Amino acid sequence: MFKTVLVANRGEIALRIVRTCKELGIRVAVVHSTADADSAAVRLADQAVQIGPPPARQSYLSIPAIIEAARLCGADAVHPGYGFLSEDPDFAQVCADHGITFIGPSPRVLSALGDKVHSRGAVVGAGLPVLPGSHTATSTAAQAHAVAEHVGYPVIVKASAGGGGRGMAVVDDPRELAGAFARTRSEARALFGDGRVYLERYLGSSRHVEVQVLADRFGNVVHLGERDCSVQRRRQKLLEETPSPGLSSCLLDGMTGAATHAARALGLTGAATFEFLVEKDVFYFMEANCRLQVEHPVTEMVTGVDLVREQIMIAAGEPLSFGQDGVAPRGAAVECRINAEDPERGFMPTPAVIDAFVPPGGPFTRVDTHGHAGLRVSPEYDSLLAKVVVWAPDRAAALRRMDRALTEFRIEGEGLRTTAGFLRQVLDHPAFLAGTHSTRLVEAMLGRPGDRPEGQ
Repeated sequence: MFKTVLVANRGEIALRIVRTCKELGIRVAVVHSTADADSAAVRLADQAVQIGPPPARQSYLSIPAIIEAARLCGADAVHPGYGFLSEDPDFAQVCADHGITFIGPSPRVLSALGDKVHSRGAVVGAGLPVLPGSHTATSTAAQAHAVAEHVGYPVIVKASAGGGGRGMAVVDDPRELAGAFARTRSEARALFGDGRVYLERYLGSSRHVEVQVLADRFGNVVHLGERDCSVQRRRQKLLEETPSPGLSSCLLDGMTGAATHAARALGLTGAATFEFLVEKDVFYFMEANCRLQVEHPVTEMVTGVDLVREQIMIAAGEPLSFGQDGVAPRGAAVECRINAEDPERGFMPTPAVIDAFVPPGGPFTRVDTHGHAGLRVSPEYDSLLAKVVVWAPDRAAALRRMDRALTEFRIEGEGLRTTAGFLRQVLDHPAFLAGTHSTRLVEAMLGRPGDRPEGQ
């Protein structure tokens, strides 16, 4: 087992990893920018290393700074959390070159699945269905028009290196394609340092469902069920739940089977999520995330599996401690993301100082957060403040429990707004209650197409 794990992340996920390391008896260190010097993860860790100023490119995205921090701490493993460098094959390779275990898939798998164009080809080879679209990066407007004419409008132009709902544009009218293509390439270069884009058929009213998998170095692969992530704004998730309402067991079995087959065929190790779009009882592969997901707690709540622990054990060379027959999901779980954003202003971030922070409690109610009174919510980072997660024997009871928990949550500060109130409206929406909603739900609730990617 590892002697010291360095957590190369911040916020609630850094704290989450620190806690599991403590339970495993592993010494744990964290990196931090100057903005996070007094964070909860820093205070709980055995050691902390300041690696740079607030801008992420000078701190959390600086591979040399993190490797030097690992050397100073004597870390023999690095856990990247999610976001930042968690799916960077170069970072994973540099860790290996320095004799440090990267807690995640190999650089080869990260290269294959982290690039969206490459991943389309990789999963097709593994037998997964994909949406009609480009087979390689689309480099000219003429190529884009040819692909769009072949697959049919509407299409979505997507950055190959993109993520988090950014770097994409939906196009309904052929006359708008050239402009959307140019804008997306420019945005991709600015956001991800990679201007490559590709096109896919756009599903206007679909469900977003993902399958959690675990795989060890001995060829053992299991899935831990699926999560429905259809409640989104700007292609970024707001609420996740399991099991997925309103979908047939045959469809869900098809997705979980496809995900485990692909993980095995691609040589995946560690934790990963295969994401699908579902329309009219047909599913299509969208992307794979070879890391921990923000919404992993809902899976933990229904299965009793600590996903961070499993990641660490797999990286340490241990086989999975259970097979597929040992996975027995029970009840229903829901997660709501409490972001420092104003839903009435297009979910614009509201950085501020928190004056009061009182999370909810009660039975089967979990709050993953780094928030506290006095915390300065920085504009430099993601606006996520907390994840409220509840479990109940069935979906109806879980939704009532979540509504109660959101009512209790008190977060106050001058100029601070959060998504908590809006999420209570989602919980009460007829389509959501019936399980007939799609990824367009938030857009419909706000009465404007503001959640569609730019370029429609």
